[in-house]
Amino acid sequence: MAALRRVVPAALGRRGVRALRRSPVRVLPPQKERNAAAEAQRSSREPPPPPPPPAVERSAAGPGLWYEKAAPGDKRLGKVVTIAKSKKFRDHHGKVLLEGQRLIKDALEAGAVLQTLFFSTVGHLKELPEAALKRANLVKVKFEEIKSWSDLVTPQGLIGIFSKPDHTKMSYPAAQLSCSLPLLLICDNIRDPGNLGTILRSAAGAGCERVLLTKGCVDPWEPKVLRAGMGAHFRLPVLANLDWESVPSNLPAGIRVCVADNKDPGARDEAASVPRAAGRAGSAPGKSKPTCAPEHEDEEGADNVSVPNLATQCYYEDWTQTPVAVVIGGETHGLSLEALHLAASTGGKRLVIPVVPGIDSLNSAIAAGILLFEGKRQLLRRHQREDERQTLPVVG
Repeated sequence: MAALRRVVPAALGRRGVRALRRSPVRVLPPQKERNAAAEAQRSSREPPPPPPPPAVERSAAGPGLWYEKAAPGDKRLGKVVTIAKSKKFRDHHGKVLLEGQRLIKDALEAGAVLQTLFFSTVGHLKELPEAALKRANLVKVKFEEIKSWSDLVTPQGLIGIFSKPDHTKMSYPAAQLSCSLPLLLICDNIRDPGNLGTILRSAAGAGCERVLLTKGCVDPWEPKVLRAGMGAHFRLPVLANLDWESVPSNLPAGIRVCVADNKDPGARDEAASVPRAAGRAGSAPGKSKPTCAPEHEDEEGADNVSVPNLATQCYYEDWTQTPVAVVIGGETHGLSLEALHLAASTGGKRLVIPVVPGIDSLNSAIAAGILLFEGKRQLLRRHQREDERQTLPVVG
């Protein structure tokens, strides 16, 4: 009996020790509180998202016009400018870069679509159409940023990214349309950006109806061409990258096509046989040569081809009719054989600008200006004579 009393207290003692060693029961919070605690723990480990860039209202120019202020180190301007200067990008994405207040304003007034405008001071925006700015993304950057990416000697603090303009959707200035003449220009192998821009400027100044650029010409939307054009791109239709098969379909019916040449007007007109060079034609040695173009070399060793026989005359003699087109060749590759065939098929002529002996030829942009304004003079004189005949009294 005594042994039993000794065993029972000992068992009770061990059971009490085990009870003290047990963990206390945890009381769990509701599911909603547990989810909130877990979310707080995760957010404490992850960095917070960057705040959105601030937007500021340009109240001085009217309500509803907002712009974004670029943060220090913002690389969008440099990236956009670099990409937009690439012809491959322009062709693939259909975007062009315009710089300067005058060029951007001309583009907006003609209906070109502005996507993004980078500017250095808010005052620049006051000279631009507000309705067009409201549909664009406006980004204010430091002038130093624009200066570092600008192609201008004296940057104005404005760089715009536009959708590539479509001449069929443009609204050209009414003054330009009212002075338009049935005079067209075809550019053949104009590869110098400065020359092409100057030619487009002359075409707009002369009142050309449109300008056609064949394959082989420099891209008219290259920044250097745009600068030299001084807004001509937005004053008359410019159709680029045309193959010669599609050129006639872009010309009015009954048109006469003449080509610029420096052949001696007194020389006998003969068909010549010349080497074929990369799909282009030059002139027979010692006979004639396209304006601003050296004689072609037989680079491919192709068979000789026949150059069409065209009448030759000085540029100041009458060569205009309604309508008429002039083909200007580039200074390196000259006129295409296709250009000569087109002129022959329309009854066109070779137009010569006489120069002092020993001078090889004129710059293509200078030659284009001379011919276009002479064509304008002849057309206006022709129209004046027609008006005078219509107003003469009828003698009964």
